Amino acid sequence: MTKRYFYSNSIENFIASSSDEILGIIAKESPFDITDLQRNAWCEEIDILKKILHQKSGEIIFEYSIPRLGKRVDVVLLIDGIVFVLEFKVGSKEFAKQDAEQVWDYALDLKNFHEASHELMIVPILIATQAKEASVTQQLSVYSDQVLEPVLTNTDYLLDVLDKISSKYKTDNCLCEWKNSRYMPTPTIIQAASSLYLNHSVEDITRTEASGESLKQTSDFVMQVIEHAYQNKEKSICFVTGVPGAGKTLVGLNIAVQQFKKENLAVYLSGNQPLVDVLTEALARDKKRQEELKNPSKRYNITEARRNVKSFIQIVHHYRNTSLNKIKYPIQNGVLEIDPQKVKKYQDDGYSEVEHVAIFDEAQRAWTQQQLANWLSRKKNISNFPMSEPEFLIWSLDLREDWAVIVCLVGGGQEINTGEAGISEWLRAINASFPNWNVFISDKLTGKEYAEGELKGLLEANKKTHLTSNLHLSVSMRSFRAEQLSGFIHELLEGNVEEAKNLLTLIKNKYPIVLTRSLDKAKKWLKSQKRGTERYGMLVSSQAQRLRPLSIDVRCKPDTVHWFLDDITDIRSSLFLEDAASEFDVQGLELDWTCIVWDGDLRRENGQWGNYSFTGNKWQNIRAPERKAFQINAYRVLLTRARQGMVICIPEGNPEDATRNPAYYDETYNYFKSLGIDEI
Repeated sequence: MTKRYFYSNSIENFIASSSDEILGIIAKESPFDITDLQRNAWCEEIDILKKILHQKSGEIIFEYSIPRLGKRVDVVLLIDGIVFVLEFKVGSKEFAKQDAEQVWDYALDLKNFHEASHELMIVPILIATQAKEASVTQQLSVYSDQVLEPVLTNTDYLLDVLDKISSKYKTDNCLCEWKNSRYMPTPTIIQAASSLYLNHSVEDITRTEASGESLKQTSDFVMQVIEHAYQNKEKSICFVTGVPGAGKTLVGLNIAVQQFKKENLAVYLSGNQPLVDVLTEALARDKKRQEELKNPSKRYNITEARRNVKSFIQIVHHYRNTSLNKIKYPIQNGVLEIDPQKVKKYQDDGYSEVEHVAIFDEAQRAWTQQQLANWLSRKKNISNFPMSEPEFLIWSLDLREDWAVIVCLVGGGQEINTGEAGISEWLRAINASFPNWNVFISDKLTGKEYAEGELKGLLEANKKTHLTSNLHLSVSMRSFRAEQLSGFIHELLEGNVEEAKNLLTLIKNKYPIVLTRSLDKAKKWLKSQKRGTERYGMLVSSQAQRLRPLSIDVRCKPDTVHWFLDDITDIRSSLFLEDAASEFDVQGLELDWTCIVWDGDLRRENGQWGNYSFTGNKWQNIRAPERKAFQINAYRVLLTRARQGMVICIPEGNPEDATRNPAYYDETYNYFKSLGIDEI
């Protein structure tokens, strides 16, 4: 097991050791060049703790890793069966809000994801060494999960803080194996991508040994395919499947990051613009933070950081358009040809893409030939385009004369767009036009949630197909509080009352789901749940056209980068609770707490779901089965975005407004109550 800390010892041995010896051990473990600022901070922390811990027994740990957050706790003290989490701000005279949130995050992360900490009292303490005041005399606020609110103190009062808390919460819990306990995080995709980018492994940032092993196994298999293709100058395509929340996107990002670091050009491609935008900005901000930590005297340009990240995370349509820019027009006889004159404008080494490896997230959503041809005709004035998006993307990589690998990440369910080609189109294209490509495919891809009945025949027709369990992620890592959440949402949307009630009883104590008819109450509930830097936000269906009286206008799209990443001081942030995001904004992303504001587009009518869209000045019935399925799936996305809990707000309507007739909302509200969802 890799050590998660730089230094650990009994408090007795810590006191007996010289400061220089302790500092030497800490500095030796650091992967970064040690700045004078960091060395001085460690020296002062050591001196402070040596002075106040003489009468204490227990263990002391410096720089304990919190890989989900990509950070380290300054000091952990294990005293009297209590976990004290210390964040030092050496030389600081004030207690900054972000510093208090930081140490609170550490405590919450340990509580939720560190196995030995689940039943322990955890006390986050912020020490501003030069502050004049401290909160030791204040009432200590402890939550039901035994995590205290951050205690704010200076150096002089730190011992008093430890004594007061120990006297009140002391236990006989043995913490001798605490530092070696399993750490089993469930990161958001933003946190996971950041951790990978900062050199953590997929095993570091996954919830269980099983999910970590599954992710590593799949990543390693794909890496082996890439290495074999490189060594033997071959071309291969891999199809990766997984249960919901198993981490397909994480596998793709891991492959892209690892290849990027090895200087094998690789690109992670997604058709999900908000996901790409948010990930790109999050990684760029992390890059800037890390570079400035390494060299505090130098400012790192955020534009340079964004440029670096965009070299391996791109929107799939931009990648596709690069190849389109090299083609001769008009297209003759259904055959694509490279225009040598255009190629010179983009690169000097041939007609192919510069990347050897392309990872396509949600590959089943690539467009059909008709959808792509229609779009190119309308938007690009390109007529008679002969290929589907899967065929064209393979064609683009096949132009390479040496080697290439495509990795297709395949999801099941949650379709919310028309014109999606499905996995069969990738296989049809390979069989018909690229018989030299090796096909490595998950043995679960023929399951009913993935594909069309013709897949089996397409696979049998290709002699270069290799089925393997190594390309299936079998362990979910999404919800650390409610493994049964997706099942509950499925039964709720299917109208299966008893099944939904049974599942709700299993999750409601650890994953709160509440109901209200007041948006003000919903917002107040959200704010009351948040701790540290946890995020909350309002979600609505893209068809929720009659929430404008509640100051929610779905036509006003949020800036997803600011919505997901900025704090409560920015009016564009989700935390400001002014802008609501739709299923298109949040698919593939998550918040800690959500408020789903329900409109009349999906409503209960005589025990069934009624599907509506608002056109002109009235609701119109949706009759097409495909559009009904899209609408149900839109709400499925919305109802599965919260990691820790949600409030569902169903307005009362207005009898004086025909578009907001209370009947459009009342039966839906009563349906949710009948499932056992508590009202606030």
